[in-house]
Amino acid sequence: MSQKCALITGITGQDGSYLAELLLENGYRVYGMVRRSSSVEKTRIDHLYRDPHVTKVPLYLEYGDLADASSMRHVLTIVQPDEVYNLAAQSHVRVSFDQAEYTFDVTGSGVLRLLEAIRDYRDTANKEVRFYQASSSEMFGSSLPPQNEDTPFRPRSPYAVAKVASYWHTANYREAYHLHCSNGILFNHESERRGENFVTRKITRAAGLIKVGLQKKLFLGNLEAKRDWGHAKDYVEAMWLMLQQDAPDDYVVATGESHSVTEFLDAVFSHLGLNWQEYVTTDPYYFRPTEVDYLLGDSSKARRILNWRPKHSFRDLVRIMTEHDLELAEREAHAMQFRKSSSLILSI
Repeated sequence: MSQKCALITGITGQDGSYLAELLLENGYRVYGMVRRSSSVEKTRIDHLYRDPHVTKVPLYLEYGDLADASSMRHVLTIVQPDEVYNLAAQSHVRVSFDQAEYTFDVTGSGVLRLLEAIRDYRDTANKEVRFYQASSSEMFGSSLPPQNEDTPFRPRSPYAVAKVASYWHTANYREAYHLHCSNGILFNHESERRGENFVTRKITRAAGLIKVGLQKKLFLGNLEAKRDWGHAKDYVEAMWLMLQQDAPDDYVVATGESHSVTEFLDAVFSHLGLNWQEYVTTDPYYFRPTEVDYLLGDSSKARRILNWRPKHSFRDLVRIMTEHDLELAEREAHAMQFRKSSSLILSI
């Protein structure tokens, strides 16, 4: 069999980096689509990516943008992928209220542009391309838990509205043009690679800095919101499994456990021997205009058909993230102390 080729949009993000690792382990040639900027952020894939002239790691980067249809068609022509994983988006829910039009253009309309490019490429090159769309539990919004594939979407943010649009674009291209398109409705998935402006990483990062004395307070929004949190490394395996099926379909991916932000705080700070109530202050700035109160996923279908199971528990996730960010904070404290010592020596 010839080597499979995959294209990942959003490869420099949390999910993209874990998915790239998984695909490389499975013998794929992997291409990542990145937006052109003066400084491309690649820290999450630095351990994987090397100049192809120097090493033989089959990981390559190509410039492209979900806001630019012609660039996506160009990338598809170059890469000639067997599988496309669309993980790119403006993915911060709170920010989507401030950048609603941009969020819909990239997260919603961007998927339509990509699907149209894939359809055109398939018809021109006469090659099947399997497509994965990263849908979100935020689409369920105010629908009562537990949420599964039959739960109605009731989005409560511009981000969620854009994701609903991208979900239906994907389903429509599957039905109208017989593309192998699958939606993964992923519930919250975190890791030590999560961006620091997302609540879980914001908490573990702050807790580590507080533990070593580099931070005094943590400001958060709604502490009562409940989420079904899993580890991103488990969830990218579900993405891959969806595209290995003979028939495309839509799947909820979740742990089946829900915890409040307060519970997450308590687990993190307790792991460090701290009482979160001494350090955390609620700030109305971080509340959303419309809140999503309770998300709890029913992933029975994925477990039955994909034979997928989460390997990390909630406690595992908390421990991994907390210990990673404590180590990071300790390095920062050490570096700060070293700089102070060096300055003192120079002044003498």
